[in-house]
Amino acid sequence: GLNFIDLMVRQGNIDSPPKTPLVPGFECSGIVEALGDSVKGFEIGDRVMAFVNYNAWAEVVCTPVEFVYKIPDDMSFSEAAAFPMNFVTAYMMLFEVANLREGMSVLVHSAGGGVGQAVAQLCSTIPNVTVFGTASSFKHEAIKDSVTHLFDRNADYVQEVKRISADGVDIVLDCLCGENTGKGLSLLKPLGTYILYGSSNMVTGETKSFFSFAKSWWQVEKVNPIKLYEENKVIAGFSLLNLLFKQNRGALIKGVVDKLLNLYNSKKIKPVVDSLWALEEVKEAMQRIHDRGNIGKLILDVEKAPTPLMANDSTETSEAGEEEEDHEGDNENKERMPFIQ
Repeated sequence: GLNFIDLMVRQGNIDSPPKTPLVPGFECSGIVEALGDSVKGFEIGDRVMAFVNYNAWAEVVCTPVEFVYKIPDDMSFSEAAAFPMNFVTAYMMLFEVANLREGMSVLVHSAGGGVGQAVAQLCSTIPNVTVFGTASSFKHEAIKDSVTHLFDRNADYVQEVKRISADGVDIVLDCLCGENTGKGLSLLKPLGTYILYGSSNMVTGETKSFFSFAKSWWQVEKVNPIKLYEENKVIAGFSLLNLLFKQNRGALIKGVVDKLLNLYNSKKIKPVVDSLWALEEVKEAMQRIHDRGNIGKLILDVEKAPTPLMANDSTETSEAGEEEEDHEGDNENKERMPFIQ
């Protein structure tokens, strides 16, 4: 699986970035080739998916057994590689942190991305949940059925939400950070929960930019605990990788994966795979995420041969990492690397 956090790792926009040389990647799927001496519950040949503390983008991956899960017979390897990070993150935020219940409302940014689509699907498993989503306009047609109200990411979504729901929303899921933090808090109803789970606004170019980092940090509204107390609002943060690899909550995550697989087997949720890429095409794949061109998850497939580039293909960085209005380059990529429906 290829996630936005991988771009942040590449640029060093994370706490304590690892030293190079480094094999990136935090999730994968495949077949068990070997077992540790004390490993029980798995056999060689089992189809599995797993979390990995780096080194997932490889032909052979080694990870502790507590981070490995068997995949259903009818789940493809590409779906399995798209499943763990997105759905566990979405489930934990909605049900463990925000306590989503019938009749609530949720605002999610990047509604066309992997986590955004997982959030929308999980919300549909609870009666009468209203989902407000922001996404680039060119994605609206493809994802319009997955959210209740869809807004352009560059529009004034605060006023749009308040026009529909004057009181705001019960849950805000923010992967952008920067000025969106204050906007999200302003939209919360009393007893509402704002959750920060990413800071993609800090990634604006090919390399780490101190200016964009400082700008995003400066735009974050300074949270006053007294104001939270007076307004009955909750502000939270969520990092799945820290929960797994630094805070030793593997058993908790296994229980969540079991619940998610039950939902998958009941045909209530299904990973959305944007496209498959060869390992040699990782630069182009990361560029697609950087430009927010994907709908669902991008997958690196170790068995896939690189696709010959068209003469007019380009991996140039768009200005400040923002989506282009016409997206002609994205259409070329779609033709070269078709979406998986």
